Amino acid sequence: MNLIKKLLFCFALFILSIGIWNIFYIQGERGENGKIKMIYIAKVIDEANDFWTQLLEGAYMAAMEYEVDLEVVAADKEDNYKAQNKLIEWAITQKPEVILLSPSSYTETIPAAEKIIEAGICLILIDSAMGKQLEESKIATDNIKAGFMEGEYLKSFIKEDSKIVIIGHVKGTSTAIERERGLRQALGEDEEKIVDVAFCDSEYEKAEQIMETMLAKHKDIDLVAGLNEYSAVGAARAVKKAGLSSQVRVVGFDSSLEEIRLLEEGVLQGIVVQKPFKMGYLGVKTGVMAFQGDKVPENIDSGFELITKDNMYAENIQELIFPFKED
Repeated sequence: MNLIKKLLFCFALFILSIGIWNIFYIQGERGENGKIKMIYIAKVIDEANDFWTQLLEGAYMAAMEYEVDLEVVAADKEDNYKAQNKLIEWAITQKPEVILLSPSSYTETIPAAEKIIEAGICLILIDSAMGKQLEESKIATDNIKAGFMEGEYLKSFIKEDSKIVIIGHVKGTSTAIERERGLRQALGEDEEKIVDVAFCDSEYEKAEQIMETMLAKHKDIDLVAGLNEYSAVGAARAVKKAGLSSQVRVVGFDSSLEEIRLLEEGVLQGIVVQKPFKMGYLGVKTGVMAFQGDKVPENIDSGFELITKDNMYAENIQELIFPFKED
């Protein structure tokens, strides 16, 4: 009997020691002040762009709630994957527990991202994908479905002699590739009505210049698809400036204040609105869960809605356009 008691006592001490070791191990892995250290490498930090602004607001809110030491860095432009790759290498040297990444390129970001995995750092993708799955989880819009929704709405305006142009954002990014693919799928046989495709490198002015050139080149363009905020706003500005709002219908993505105004004016016919606040929030939350060893989904669809002049004042749409922001 005494032997059994001794064995039970030793076993209890063993279990207790494992628990204590685990507690200290987890605490030792946390960053400054006991917080999880996390670095988010965005495509760009642009206060003029509501999508990225709202995404960061969501990320910072989650960081406060989950006690995360969050640092955000980005290249000077969305298409500058070389600068982003250097930021990835720098982030690895900072030894964070989690790296959040919005890849600037579907292919060129892969070698740098592989180094994150080699360093034993948890990788979570936000907004965009890569051609090789390295991440534990990806939080993003289902861009093929979102592009399909844009294409379906655009198709409702198609006439027999319609001519369509597409203005994308950054060539080679997963978001641009997938949205265009979805749009073309929705158009079906009407895909042959696409007369031109160009990319604005996520610059308002460049998108406007591209649209002006296309209007001069194709005199009878009547439908335009912008694949993000920059491309949609730039195209709409050019159409408005040319006095062609009643002849050229523009459909776009995202929901900046300028886009909402252009929608009210009838320059934009519709916008596919993502949920960037939710995307940023879930990115940080999922990073925390993955670091703690919880099972996380490989893909999390953050959602989207089609907004037109007919539904833009509905309560649920207003909440989407103007998400909760801290005072």
